[in-house]
Amino acid sequence: MTHPFLDLGLSEDIVNAIIDLGYENPSEIQQKAIPHLLQDQSDIVALAQTGTGKTAAFSLPLLERLDSNKKHVQALILSPTRELAIQIAKDIQNYSKNLRGVRVATVYGGASIFEQSKSIKRGAQIVVATPGRLKDMINRRFINLDKIDICVLDEADEMLNMGFKDDLDEILSTCPDDRSTWLFSATMPREVARISREYMTEPAEITCGKKNEGASTVEHFYSTVTSHNRYAGLKRLIDFDDNMFGIIFCRTRHETQDVAERLISDGYNAGSLHGDLSQKQRDVVMGHFRKRNIQFLVATDVAARGIDVNNITHVIHYQLPEDVEAYTHRSGRTGRAGNKGVSYAIVTGRDKGKIRRIEGIIKKKFELKMLPSAKDVANKRLIAVAEKWKNVVVNESLVDNYMEYFTEQFEDLSKEDLIKRFITVEMEQFLSKVKDVDINVSEGSGSARGGRNESEKRLFINLGEEHGLDWTSLKDFIRNSTGLGQDDISRVDVMNKFSFFNVHKDNYDRIMDNVTGQDYDGVRVNIEETKRSGRSGGGGGGRRRNGGGGDRDRRGGGGDRRNGGGSRRRSSFSSDKGGDRGQNRERRGRRHS
Repeated sequence: MTHPFLDLGLSEDIVNAIIDLGYENPSEIQQKAIPHLLQDQSDIVALAQTGTGKTAAFSLPLLERLDSNKKHVQALILSPTRELAIQIAKDIQNYSKNLRGVRVATVYGGASIFEQSKSIKRGAQIVVATPGRLKDMINRRFINLDKIDICVLDEADEMLNMGFKDDLDEILSTCPDDRSTWLFSATMPREVARISREYMTEPAEITCGKKNEGASTVEHFYSTVTSHNRYAGLKRLIDFDDNMFGIIFCRTRHETQDVAERLISDGYNAGSLHGDLSQKQRDVVMGHFRKRNIQFLVATDVAARGIDVNNITHVIHYQLPEDVEAYTHRSGRTGRAGNKGVSYAIVTGRDKGKIRRIEGIIKKKFELKMLPSAKDVANKRLIAVAEKWKNVVVNESLVDNYMEYFTEQFEDLSKEDLIKRFITVEMEQFLSKVKDVDINVSEGSGSARGGRNESEKRLFINLGEEHGLDWTSLKDFIRNSTGLGQDDISRVDVMNKFSFFNVHKDNYDRIMDNVTGQDYDGVRVNIEETKRSGRSGGGGGGRRRNGGGGDRDRRGGGGDRRNGGGSRRRSSFSSDKGGDRGQNRERRGRRHS
């Protein structure tokens, strides 16, 4: 028997199992790691992108070194998420199907700790675990790690990003000093390097590509819009490609739920994955996504950690991550197993600097793409509908009863007349749902550079931190009062006694009609427009929509201008200080999109 995996030093039993799984040629990380791990007992740090075959790279040599006659835990594999832990355990079971006596136990939160303890006591030699649940089991003495020979840290950077640093320190300190430690990671941030220094002995390093570099199978694109048009941009993007199957990443759980609900309302097959879901709900959503019953999974970074779904065509960044290194993990969800993938960011002008920083990390260039117009999308949809109609298999039993009636109805119409009517109905139906406007922002425009955006208004509101609000809760208050979406409110700056935010000019009346005059925890809400709409700094005192600002003088700031705005009694932007100080406070304020 000859096979490329045999040349790596693997046994025929294991190679036959992976042949049955469709493995043909080893990936780069497998070619480099497997021979080393089979022959060398030393520690190893292996850096390779998500989706390049790291699980097989450590699982196959681990199985070769396992003694199935011994019924204690010999190997520990730590994983950042439940989903990834389950996937790793499933893969190991598939790889070991021709080996006798190999037992694998999976340990994670959200399931019975007692059942998991029983599966270990039945003689599991391999334990795949998430750090939090494993630490709990160690403290309860449900598991003994004194005899492990191999400890694998899979997706080490993600475990640290998720806050498992202390758990990892405690777990690794309980493992035998003479164990072999295999650390696999997509990136090499400072904390991963620290673990390498403190818990590994002169580890060998294997790198596929360059450290932190993006996968060569993924193309990177971006389009620039205003924050008001971000959702419209998302729809244009996904409407233009009927075969898209992807993950849409958002920053917050509120935004994730909001985008998913809007997509579902607009007729798309979408689901959300975020921290507010129970484990059962997560399992249901992921089950539908794996079966492609859900075309778009809208997720936060944390919730999507460890997702292992094949053939994801697109990763869409509804907003770029706060941590630019997290971009590597997001984009690694596509372009897996040698397939091509697309990573597409929908950004505002203020994100241009972050795009450049990400390019420096992943060593790949982003290509600017213009989002299609509504007519472009409608044209493509029309062609798809025509193809569908042309290829319909006629069901004679269904049409027989109607042929005479429809023949009579259309007898005065030519084939050309029918086609014209077909096109008119389809195009009008689609175009009635969207505004046929160009939502792209030119790279040279002021808004693309982070300057003033003429389509937005910047508003002052007399609520701030002392009223128990931060940028998220202020957004929620305005949204709940108006029915606006997350993206309709942007550039939120929360100060002590007041705040600022941006809205599109089309939503100005809606804000003023529904929020102004409300009672918020004993405070009568007041909103005013500032001189500036795009940049930090409140500028001058805007005029109240109901005319004048006399009532506000009693609370420190009337915004009343006299004789053409030549003087102010007090600024609209401070409860007890002048307008310049209000501007300075805003410049120092915390901005969130």
